[in-house]
Amino acid sequence: MKEKNNLHTYSLPELPHLKIHGRTTPNRSPLTLFWTGSALELNVQATELWVEIEADYEMYEPWISIVINDASVSRQMVTAGRHWIPVFRGMNAKTVKNVRIVSEVQAMSGDPGRLLQVHAVKTDGKFKPVQDKPYKIEFIGDSITSGEGVIGAKEEADWIPMWFSAVHNYTAMTARALNAEHRVLSQSGWGVLTSWDNNPQANLPRYYEQVCGLLSGERNEALGAKGPHDFAAWQPDAVVVNLGTNDDGAFHNPEWRDPASGRVYKQRLNEDGSYNADDLAAFEQAACEFLITLRKNNKHAHIVWAYGMIGIPLMPAIYRAVDAYVKQTGDRNVSVFQMPNMTGETIGARSHPGVLAHEQAAEALAGYLKGILG
Repeated sequence: MKEKNNLHTYSLPELPHLKIHGRTTPNRSPLTLFWTGSALELNVQATELWVEIEADYEMYEPWISIVINDASVSRQMVTAGRHWIPVFRGMNAKTVKNVRIVSEVQAMSGDPGRLLQVHAVKTDGKFKPVQDKPYKIEFIGDSITSGEGVIGAKEEADWIPMWFSAVHNYTAMTARALNAEHRVLSQSGWGVLTSWDNNPQANLPRYYEQVCGLLSGERNEALGAKGPHDFAAWQPDAVVVNLGTNDDGAFHNPEWRDPASGRVYKQRLNEDGSYNADDLAAFEQAACEFLITLRKNNKHAHIVWAYGMIGIPLMPAIYRAVDAYVKQTGDRNVSVFQMPNMTGETIGARSHPGVLAHEQAAEALAGYLKGILG
């Protein structure tokens, strides 16, 4: 459809060249961005570009970043409703701009009303092919991998979407350093076996084989969030697991009582402050079983358990879990990597790693993965 000012509107299925990042369904009318780091990518030769986005929420509003030629040029809250958002204006009509519209905030398991969709774009130019990158990396983690605290002053303590970032984050930085596409599955407070507050239902392995099964609400279910993920459509060269921080937290926090059954769950410490052997073994077993699930769905990927940034108290248990997996399966295409710890200089908001900590982690992890990926 032709509009004034020479702008043409295109629904996503009409676009001749389009790349989607992040787990989602095949539906492009509209495109639902479920996970943090999910994105729409275009190469466009134009002076002007707009994107039509729809958002909804009950508590936690979405945020997006606009990235042009690998530079983050805009970051904004998306209020409820359907809006046309300007991406750029007045640029050189002869040059091709690589544009990504990135979801900055994690999938919100605690907000059934949360929605972020892309309906259309409009421009006065032409779309060009987006080339594939040589590698694919999947990241799985908690608040660190969600980029919680990357944005904001160190004194910020509110748990709100404003302080999350998928762009200023070790996942995006690592992928950029390796010239790789990446996807992120992450949830603040969650772990391998249990969440920080001992809830055994809040663990990433439970939902790994679904599109975005940790989301609640009838609308998310209707959108396909709980459907099976198509692993064949996107096979990573490396899977990076950064989990364990919240499993350690469960040992140091009060018990959790299931409101439905009344059953109480608690990862226990001994009187001397050491981990209860049975509870620690349960964590190791959960980690080993997750590795089995990862390998079943990612046949050729190198799996890296990259633990750290907020301490490494469970590192011995993670090594034992990986060793148990290798002995059980004979699969040696798996390793453990210690992420650099944040410091007083690199801490960010909400006592989480800041952007400097993420830069240091990305540099170290990219160097390690470079040797693996060749």
